[in-house]
Amino acid sequence: MDPALATVLVVITSAVVLVLGGVVTHLAYRAARRSGSPVMRRFAAGFGLVTLGLLLGGGAHQLLGWRFLDGVLLQRIVTVLGFGLLVHSLYSHADPEPASRS
Repeated sequence: MDPALATVLVVITSAVVLVLGGVVTHLAYRAARRSGSPVMRRFAAGFGLVTLGLLLGGGAHQLLGWRFLDGVLLQRIVTVLGFGLLVHSLYSHADPEPASRS
């Protein structure tokens, strides 16, 4: 594949992932606020970190002039933290008291 085409495709797919990840994060955050659930807050934060990882990795490479692999490593570290938080939120015990529906 032509390197210029590959670059354009990486940028386009990254933008789509950022938009979709942002939407999922926003919806999870709204659900967390509505329910008052700490589990949902951790879930929203996990999705936020996964999405942020892509932004930070690409930004470090493109905007800060980091080497490509250094940017990828930063992305992977933040993504691992995000997925760890997602797993933690899914394996957490249910909230002791459901939020009141006012």
